[in-house]
Amino acid sequence: MKELKYEFYIGGTPAKVWEALVAPEQVKQIYYGSVIRSSFVPGELLEYVGPGADGSGTVHVYGTLLEFVPEQALRFTHKVGPSYLKGGENYESRISWLLEPAGGYTRLTLIHDSWHPEDASYAPSERAWWQILSNIKTLVETGGTLDFGF
Repeated sequence: MKELKYEFYIGGTPAKVWEALVAPEQVKQIYYGSVIRSSFVPGELLEYVGPGADGSGTVHVYGTLLEFVPEQALRFTHKVGPSYLKGGENYESRISWLLEPAGGYTRLTLIHDSWHPEDASYAPSERAWWQILSNIKTLVETGGTLDFGF
């Protein structure tokens, strides 16, 4: 499978964009009510937890934090939570958030790569990233997010 790569230009500083990626209240707005749980120490667990099939504590995504450089890079392995498996194999991929200042705005690059060819989470990820990225841009620029109806 090919990598999923997206580049967005956001009218805000790297500090504001970074906050949207890691601050619990902002993460909750962009990830459909889920929060990020992590010590932000490389090598340790990172999870996105929130409302879902297993109740309010559903683990949607988890992995190992690989890199944490404030306002520059957030990189971690990615596996889907148990409620998404439906008896299938839980393959690991990698997510990289990269931020670069560019004049009065920030270039935010998301790379979701290292996919196993049989990973069933590829297609749902390809669809969901557009909404998540749009929510990040909207939140940083307006203070609100988009209503996707769920």
